Amino acid sequence: MKKDIFNKYVDNVATIFEITRDDFFSKSKKREFVEARHLVWYLCFNRPMTIIYIQRFMESYGYKISHSPVIYGINSVTQKVMSDEDYIDIVNKVDKNVKL
Repeated sequence: MKKDIFNKYVDNVATIFEITRDDFFSKSKKREFVEARHLVWYLCFNRPMTIIYIQRFMESYGYKISHSPVIYGINSVTQKVMSDEDYIDIVNKVDKNVKL
């Protein structure tokens, strides 16, 4: 069940960032790919989903990641949400689409 939620977040965020699932799970450090991953991790963590689950789901698509980058990504989005109303709108839009 948690993996279904994870996949819905990935699909919704990829659509908003206008990237593919392959882009999302690539090791590329392009800004839009990194921000998309961070946003998904933030949304999953606040669902609540443990970091270990997030790591497992990422790894199931070939993206192996340790704890610290996931935590960094979550904290990065938390800062953006606190200071950027446009980002809050994006978070709310994705979250609403997944809960439907």
